[in-house]
Amino acid sequence: MSAGTSDWDAKLYHQVSSFQEGWARKMLDERLPLAGDETVLDAGCGSGRVTAMLVERLPRGRVIGVDAAPSMIEHARESLGDEAVLINADLVELTPALLREAAGVDSVDLVFSNATFHWIPDHEALFRSLHAVLRPGGRLVAQCGAEGNVEEFGEVVESVASEDPFAQHLAGWDRPWNFSSRQDAEQRLAAVGFDPVECWITGFEAAPEDPRAFMRASGFAPIFERLPTELHDEFVEAVFEHLPEPVVFHYVRLNIDARA
Repeated sequence: MSAGTSDWDAKLYHQVSSFQEGWARKMLDERLPLAGDETVLDAGCGSGRVTAMLVERLPRGRVIGVDAAPSMIEHARESLGDEAVLINADLVELTPALLREAAGVDSVDLVFSNATFHWIPDHEALFRSLHAVLRPGGRLVAQCGAEGNVEEFGEVVESVASEDPFAQHLAGWDRPWNFSSRQDAEQRLAAVGFDPVECWITGFEAAPEDPRAFMRASGFAPIFERLPTELHDEFVEAVFEHLPEPVVFHYVRLNIDARA
């Protein structure tokens, strides 16, 4: 999923990503009426759970999933077979030529994305790439982490990262999440040619059934890339020692609806 990490634990993510699936289903139900014959790009398709929902809603259309993590694409291929075209690529490097080579099309009618954009450092480059593969008048419908998302949790992670024995491996590490404000997102979208642009913020709380597994499969992925394997469990426990039980994440989400 992330442009900032080389790979994820796709099997574990698929098992614990029911929250993300629920967010996507709500978006599809409330924000994305489909005729059923569109060509849709799932930007940050992950393990394929949400891509499968798109396939169900497009019996006469096409679904193209793109993800930077090789294990995610492999898992999605195993579960979806030939029901979707799946591309292992960084979203900021997506081009009409790449789409043509992989899927036989130069553009798509809709770009859909759920819980992905906050993993990508350069949002202007991201929006430029997505605009380039949308047909004129095509829609971008997305939701991702916004400014203030899981702020308390992020502060605990930063604190633990500065402690021994983790500090020597995480020196200079900064939060890998790019949680944009609504205003910045609107400006960046407009700057690359989206018009009209509508962004808004929503918030909610959620308590995963297994918060340790949930964070292993998502928020801790870029940290584990820098920590020796033998320190992974110790890091997880050190973080959760600082969190009250039950663990509740305070989500702030950026919603995007824009036209190319």
